[in-house]
This record gives sequence, structure tokens and C-alpha cells, in this order.
Amino acid sequence: MAARFSRFRFATAAVVSFAGGVLFASGMDWTKISWAQSTTGNRPAVSTRGPMSSEGVGSFADIAERVTPGVVAVNTTRTARPRANMRGRAPQGMEDFLEQFGGPQPRQQRGEGSGFIMSSDGYIVTNNHVVADADQVSITLSDGRIFKAKVVGTDSTTDVAVVKIEAKGLPTLTIGNDENTRIGEWVLAVGNPLGLDFTVTAGIISAKGRGQEINLPNAGNFTISDFIQTDAAINPGNSGGPLINMRGEVIGLNSAIASQTGFYSGYGFAIPITLVKNVSDDLIKEGRVRLPVMGVSVTRIEPEDAGINGLARVAGVKVAGFNPPDGGPAKAAGIEVGDVIITVDGKPVDRVSSLQRIVRMRKVGERIPVEVMRFGTKKRFDVRLEEANATGRLAVTPESPEAATNPSAGKLGLTVEALPADIAARLRTNGRGVRVADVSEDGPARDKIAAGSDIVLAVLYPTPRRDVRTVGDLQSAVSTLKDGDYVSLLLQSMDPRLGQRVVNLRIGG
Repeated sequence: MAARFSRFRFATAAVVSFAGGVLFASGMDWTKISWAQSTTGNRPAVSTRGPMSSEGVGSFADIAERVTPGVVAVNTTRTARPRANMRGRAPQGMEDFLEQFGGPQPRQQRGEGSGFIMSSDGYIVTNNHVVADADQVSITLSDGRIFKAKVVGTDSTTDVAVVKIEAKGLPTLTIGNDENTRIGEWVLAVGNPLGLDFTVTAGIISAKGRGQEINLPNAGNFTISDFIQTDAAINPGNSGGPLINMRGEVIGLNSAIASQTGFYSGYGFAIPITLVKNVSDDLIKEGRVRLPVMGVSVTRIEPEDAGINGLARVAGVKVAGFNPPDGGPAKAAGIEVGDVIITVDGKPVDRVSSLQRIVRMRKVGERIPVEVMRFGTKKRFDVRLEEANATGRLAVTPESPEAATNPSAGKLGLTVEALPADIAARLRTNGRGVRVADVSEDGPARDKIAAGSDIVLAVLYPTPRRDVRTVGDLQSAVSTLKDGDYVSLLLQSMDPRLGQRVVNLRIGG
């Protein structure tokens, strides 16, 4: 998360387009508040009662009382990286002045967010950007109890994370179905905005399927943007809290706000709970997410695209390319650049976000039917979903998601990522290799493996020797190691002049 920290102990992640900027709704080190000096307009007063139904709770007060015990405050600490060398610029303050003499010093930064309890034995869902890169995570329950938490897993493509506390008999929230919700329905947002613990706000669902309009920070090629938009007040610190329907069910995970100021301006965004549940289940079972993809680059269609394909509505997504460019499952199935995808798995595709959601809810290796319009002719293809190895990054550091389920792998002290195709081609790795993205300062690989320039080609020991072609290959190869065991890695530098070398590491050493 791109965040700005200040001595006033509050920050948010300021970004991009849409109503002046889209920000993660997470708070950092909030201690100061101020009085509201003006209102936001003549908005009608919100009734304290929602529409009655045979299934619904009916009263905002009843719902708040029922769900608040299952909501938590998430507090994090992380070590700030030292600032860049000051050479060539004047000191900007006392900290800069002191750094001229003592050098840049690591600083502790604190963050705040929200979450909700999904199982009585301590599994808690929050946002990836709330706990990403955190050195420590603690959970505060509504009854005041505080627990240290372990990060079970995170997924940057959906901004979902799961943490675990050691507790039993915890109150849980009921999971709803966001696909059945309608624009205009009442909802409640529960969380810890601006350091004000366990705050409840009310509003309506003002839009669904927000996708490309929401340009979040750190978004990658496979970032899934399929947000529920609400006018329930969401502020920094609400990130990871639940969006609740009038039946008292969770239908979304509050994540971002659109604002010119960094505070509530009428637009908040929540990740649909069906997607959150799918991702969180993967994280709990495997510690990571296997992201299924069709291998296409798509864009929304324009009226001309609908016209040339004989479509009555401007709905669908246009295939602009493939990933990888020279292959992938969609291209292998027969889909071509310029095709307009209109249905996937029997469900209509009207925008990019709906395509993302349909594919994300399936599993790697499954075949799904895809209907396209090719210049007025409808065609049908069966596409076998593949795993997005080229986009995922898997951390195997001691405090990583993998370490939570596989301590031996965590003690490698490495964060690795898939090797970009252009680099693999230039170095002629023959399909092997994952790039080292980071090296833990207190791990066995420190001073032996170089982040950003070393590539792991193979695990030579423990035997049998095996090539490393994906992040998962490396994880599997070291999954049984324990403290005191050795591992031997075949490395290649991205500098072709340095060639290959073997590095032996002792786990825990």
C-alpha cells in the first residue's frame, strides 16, 4: 500500500482517478480528531428502521447489536524503510537534519483497520492492504480482549487476507449472497474509522459491479475489481470491516473510498462476499490462492463494437490480446483477438468485472464454455483454466502466509516471484526459474542470495533433484524441511556474465 505517514500519526493510501482519487479505507496511527465544521448537503435523515421482511431483522439497532460482537479492530506495526540518500537536497526537518549525521534509521509505523470473525476458532477476514508487510498484527475484540495474530494468507489480486488468533467460542457473522442484493437496498458498514472503534453507519447499495472505474494502487494485470458501491459512510480505518444487509448477513468487505480529501465523500466500495469467501477458503486450506485465468487481455466494448457484431446492447468484453502473447488457454481453444465475449459458463458477461468474477469462482484445470461474437457470428469454445503463475507472488519469509502453514519453507527467508517471459527468453532458462524478489535480513540467505538479480533454477538437495518452474515448485521442494536441515539451490544471475552458481543454506542457521 502506498501510504504517507506523518508525525500526526495518521495516513491513507492516496491514489488515482474517480471523484478526485480512490483510497484504501485503512487508517494509520490515528490519534487526532477534529470537529466537523460543515455538512455535506441536504441529505434526508436516515430512518433507524429498514424495510421489514419475513427474513429480515428490520431494525438498524437490532442488526448493529447482533453483528458488532463479530467485528474486530486490526492493529499493525511495520518497520519503515529508510529514506533515500539526501545527497543533493537540503534537510526538510529535524529528522532529515539528524539523518545527515547518523544515517537513515528504521522507524516503526502503526496502522489500523477492521475485520470480522468467520469461524469460532479464530479465523478472521480483513484486507490484504491492512496487513501486507506488517511485522506484527494484533486483534482487539468488541469485549476489549486483545490477541496477537498470525497472517494465514494474503491475496493482492482480490485484496483479501486471513489472520488467525488463538481463541475458542468466538462470535461469528453470517455470510450472505451478494449476487441476490439489489441497488437501493439498505446496508450497514461496521468498523473502526478514524480510531473510533466499532462504529456503525447506514446507507444503501448505490451501484454494483464497479470495475475499471476503480483504479486502485498497486493493481496488477490480474487484479480483480468487482466492487459493491455504497453511500454508507466509510472512512480510513474501515478497511476489512463487513458490509451488512438487512438480514444481518455479510455481503461485502469494505475496502476503498473515492474522495478528494481522503475522507468520506459519499462513495465507498466493498469486495463482494462470495469472492471473499472463495479466496479466504483457499487461503485457509492452502495458505495461498491459485488464481484461474483464461489467458486473455480484455477491454470494455464501445457502440461500434456492438454494431459490427450485431449486438442489440453495448454489453460484453472485447479480446485485445493474450497472456502470454504467444499462447494461453483462450488462444489454444480458438478464441481470437477482436472477439467479443458475451457469456462464460452460461452466465452473461456485460463488463470486465463480471468476467473476472465468473472465472475467479472456478478452479484451475476446469473447463468452462465461452460464447463469443465474431463479426456477427456466434461461436462457442471450451477453455481450460490455467493458473496465473506469471502474475502471482508468493512470500516464503518467516512471517509470510506460507510460514503460517509451513514453517520450514518460511525459514528460507526468501520472497520469490514468477520469472517474466522476456527475461526467461533472454537468459534461455528453458522454462525454469523463479526470481528472488526479496531476502529477509535475518534469514539464512542473507548475503548469499541477491534480491532482484538472482533466479532459482533448481533444488539440488534434498534429493531427488528437481527443476523449479513455478513458485509452487519451490514451495513444494522445501515443504518438509525443518530447523537444522540443509537445502542446495542452483542459481543463475540476471547478469549473463556471472552465469550459474550453487548456494547451500542451513535452515534456521
